Amino acid sequence: MRFIHAADIHLDSPLTGLSAYADAPVEMLRTATRDAFTNLVTEAIDQEVDFMVIAGDLYDGTWKDHNTGIYFCKEMGRLKKADIPVYVLFGNHDAESEMTRQLQLPDNVFTFETRKPTTFRLNHLKAALHGRSFKEAATTENLVTGYPAPLHGMFNIGVLHTALEGSTVHANYAPCSLGELHAKGYHYWALGHVHEHRIWEGTSTIVFPGNLQGRHIRETGPHGAVLITADESGVQKVERLLVDVLRWHNLEVKVADCNTLPEVVRAIGRGLEGIVENSPATIPAAVRVTVTGKTPAHGELFGLESQLRAEVLALAVAIGSDRLWIEKVKVGTFPVDDGEAVRARADALADLQDLLVAAETDPDFLRGLQEDLLALVTKAPLELQASVPYFKDIRSGDLSGLVREVRPGLVAHLAKAE
Repeated sequence: MRFIHAADIHLDSPLTGLSAYADAPVEMLRTATRDAFTNLVTEAIDQEVDFMVIAGDLYDGTWKDHNTGIYFCKEMGRLKKADIPVYVLFGNHDAESEMTRQLQLPDNVFTFETRKPTTFRLNHLKAALHGRSFKEAATTENLVTGYPAPLHGMFNIGVLHTALEGSTVHANYAPCSLGELHAKGYHYWALGHVHEHRIWEGTSTIVFPGNLQGRHIRETGPHGAVLITADESGVQKVERLLVDVLRWHNLEVKVADCNTLPEVVRAIGRGLEGIVENSPATIPAAVRVTVTGKTPAHGELFGLESQLRAEVLALAVAIGSDRLWIEKVKVGTFPVDDGEAVRARADALADLQDLLVAAETDPDFLRGLQEDLLALVTKAPLELQASVPYFKDIRSGDLSGLVREVRPGLVAHLAKAE
């Protein structure tokens, strides 16, 4: 028996983070989740699987465009022609969706009830699927306790949308523990909700396949579903099926050995070349670049994030053409000098450094600084309001941290210019 286990499809959920890039793949960003799902259906047909399981979050919350549901029905029609049934459990996002309640699905699609656990018996395969859909988005009860005992002589699959223990970055929906899942006695647990691929072996094989398509920089790396091979003795093989059409990467570039901005740019270029060389030719990469380390170039980088971004965008075009896009460029460097060398100079630069140290706790200075900066903040575009972390501090008047962070960069920049 072979089946596909997928979860967290989030059909038509937009990819975010590249819209500010002039040459961003707009069409790919708009259709990525559909394209990944189409790839999955094609895999199911090519692999001639016995059935498919979707463990929650097929749709994306309160999204009301029924074209999304119509697209899903079309893909289910492809599976029907191949005689592949699909078993769908609704998760927290599906519970919010109008399509979940209203759309009539093809007859090869079977859904788990919300009031109590449902069991589907596949007698010709000697398999049974047990699951319960979410009725409400904020389902915080432990659903596992109500799942039935395993059926004797059958390969038992539990389908569950859950945060599971330790998944603190995800909303605590239908919480349960690994111990509870193993104790149920099922052969396989098809989980959903956590967007990273995870697997646990033991009494049961427990799997999060991850979501089909990474949608932003917090969902890096390859994404897809899993292909399960099993027989009467249990799970024989768990294989990843990578179906994503764009991948996100965090590139940290350590620049401790760089003395100038051009040297920093060259170091970033080497990192971008490495991503392109190690990425499939058919899957573009969206990259966040973060420059880190204590470096003599800190002063030259101070306040020049926009120029650095322009340099990196030019690099991306030269290196990757249509295979590489930049999500963001962040500067997280520090000056090599901790302030003692500047203080020892006993000149105007040393005096400025001392003044800035004193300014961190000078209420009159901080009040005047707030008044000057508020005039800029109130005129800033909406996208800046959300993206600049210190805007909130400026409004509240808590500017000590801002002055403290600016001081070493400003002093290093002036020293470099001198």
